[in-house]
Amino acid sequence: MTTQLALSFTSGIMISSLAAYLGTLMLSKRMSVVAGPIAHLAFPGVALAIVYGFNLAWGVFPFVLIGALLIWILERKTKLPMENLSAVIFAVGVGSSLLFLPIGEAEEALVGNIMHITPTETVMITTLSLITFFLINKIYNTIMLINIHEDLVKVDKKNISIYNLSYLLAIAIVVALGVYLVGGLITVALIAIPAGTSRNVSKSLCRYKFAAIFFAILGTIAGIILSLVLHLPTGPMIIISGAFLFLISLIFQQRQNLG
Repeated sequence: MTTQLALSFTSGIMISSLAAYLGTLMLSKRMSVVAGPIAHLAFPGVALAIVYGFNLAWGVFPFVLIGALLIWILERKTKLPMENLSAVIFAVGVGSSLLFLPIGEAEEALVGNIMHITPTETVMITTLSLITFFLINKIYNTIMLINIHEDLVKVDKKNISIYNLSYLLAIAIVVALGVYLVGGLITVALIAIPAGTSRNVSKSLCRYKFAAIFFAILGTIAGIILSLVLHLPTGPMIIISGAFLFLISLIFQQRQNLG
């Protein structure tokens, strides 16, 4: 295994595992759709990185983090559903990127660049993934409780606004990392598909979490290998591999129901 391939597998597994873990929370909260609009905010950042030649992360992270903060602020001020606010963010992200994104060099923004990841980026991805994983783990149960019955959280004197902010920031970080793996166009699939696959075969919350991570890793490894064999873009092949696992889980679920 070459060094570059090892870096790609390491980065891909870290990003997909984190996205799947967050996906188990977002799917339960019916919030997977929010990740898509935030992901599209990465496009202006990628465009700036391409035009001015600086690292992709310096373009992507500021835009998605600012987008998450804007959604949080607007939700508090307007009381509009997060899904509606995300639609506005989506329009801003795509509209602004079309102004200056070099279409001929847009592949990195659309399908990711995991096969060209550098050692420095791999270290950054691994570190951020671990930190974000622990953040999600810390807020997981409270966010689930907010989704079930918000008043119970208020009785416990927990600041719901801070938890929602932490949750949105976690989404933003996962989305920004996901741009490396599958690009900004299909990042939501990286979050939603493994969680959906896991839900089809899991009967407990613990198994639901671990199975989602397992399916994410399996889909990533299969996608990278298939992209090398078939000479196709890695990002879409990872998503297609994940979708294939999802279809298998549906068959498994149907057989369980019949049994």
